[in-house]
Amino acid sequence: MPVTGITTDVDTRTLTITAEFAAPVTRVWAMYADPRQLEQVWGPPQYPATFVDHDLRPGTRTTYYMTSPEGEKFAGYWDITEVVEPQRFAFLDGFAGDDLVPNPALPVSSNVYAFEEVEGATRAVFTGTYETAEGLQTVLDMGMVEGATSAINQIDAFLA
Repeated sequence: MPVTGITTDVDTRTLTITAEFAAPVTRVWAMYADPRQLEQVWGPPQYPATFVDHDLRPGTRTTYYMTSPEGEKFAGYWDITEVVEPQRFAFLDGFAGDDLVPNPALPVSSNVYAFEEVEGATRAVFTGTYETAEGLQTVLDMGMVEGATSAINQIDAFLA
């Protein structure tokens, strides 16, 4: 399984997931840059994603939703703040309503996705920092660790 480590730190309000993929950095990057490829791995397998807008450039907003087995939609957005291809990108990650407008009642995290080539494979470190410990706890209670782990663990099979 690609996920090799998960740490949560209430003091720094961070959730960090480390993974290793059996593909070069450029291939992993291409998946994150292409909304049609990203749809195949974003979210748990039973909650397929649909990306409405996605352009991996600073100053853009990505919008998407995941659909539950019962047909319920869960929307989110990324405000892209930094892109250093293919090493890392940074973004604010938040929840949205059905209209894809940000929901200010739910936590927003500042994220950095970093990629490093290691002997032809890719080590990825996904770090999300929340404004408050309560915000971090909210997403942990929502099942963020389990959902992210099942999503990330399907990437190797997709890239193969």
